[in-house]
Amino acid sequence: FLGERRMAVNVKRSSSKRIADPFNEKVRARIFDTYISSSGSEHDAESDVVSLSSSSCSSSPCLSYLVQNFLEEDSTADFARTRECGSDSDSDHYLRSDPTAVIHDVINPTVRNNADTFRNQLVANVTRAAEIFTVFRKNKSMFNRNVMAYLREIGYNAGVCKTRWEPTGGGLAGGSYDFIDVIRQDSSTARYIVDADFSGEFEIARETANYATLRSSLPRVFVGKPEDLKKIVRVMCDEARRSMKINGLTLPPWRKNRYMQAKWLGPYRRTTNHLPTTPSKAIPNLAVKCRSVGFEPVGDGGRMFAAPATRTR
Repeated sequence: FLGERRMAVNVKRSSSKRIADPFNEKVRARIFDTYISSSGSEHDAESDVVSLSSSSCSSSPCLSYLVQNFLEEDSTADFARTRECGSDSDSDHYLRSDPTAVIHDVINPTVRNNADTFRNQLVANVTRAAEIFTVFRKNKSMFNRNVMAYLREIGYNAGVCKTRWEPTGGGLAGGSYDFIDVIRQDSSTARYIVDADFSGEFEIARETANYATLRSSLPRVFVGKPEDLKKIVRVMCDEARRSMKINGLTLPPWRKNRYMQAKWLGPYRRTTNHLPTTPSKAIPNLAVKCRSVGFEPVGDGGRMFAAPATRTR
């Protein structure tokens, strides 16, 4: 009887192992290490952390989203390997369409974008805000907060989001990124990603003419939904890899698809504060140093002269 019981336990363990095989250690590491919780905001997590994909998820990433991302990533990698091994020309089988057309269809689909009046109006307002605060572009944090405050002032539910992710053994380099989002709250709640220097994030060394043309088709100010952004990033990263391969270069970790996706689509913290809790460093060009203290010039018979200044250290 004891032997039969041990055999039954072994059979049960074997069955459990077979069921769990699809999510072995390698898979679990790729899923959960890539989307760890971020601590990138200076504000409390309870008030600032927003769900990654929808309000139905908890503060941690949704399992369904993580599994979907993992499967899509694997399919992309398989496609890339197939194209590299089974085609003599890099242009063959390229996503079965022209990459420039793919970008154009996502950015400017005539029917869909005309129907999305909310997005069209948001694009106009973001563009105007970017022009107003262009003087702050070199200070991205200040620029984003001013644009966000402007959007909130005219009625949008805007916030500054900060993603942060750690490096993993799967080749994902660690990093962080700031951008703006706008939550549409009506009959169909939707989230729009706003990036005022979008095209600049895809610059690479020694880009080919084809890649330069593709990158020039990107808007500097991007406003769109996460699913649209995801399509653009995947197309751009694939084309960047081809461009660098032609020039005998290797795609750097910070231009790979996983890294670029994490910038806008990873776990994030959200704040609506106009001013950061920690003061920004003084801008050198605006700093003033006083070397002496004196008096205003006084007149002496129609002549002007300045009183001797008091020297200070």
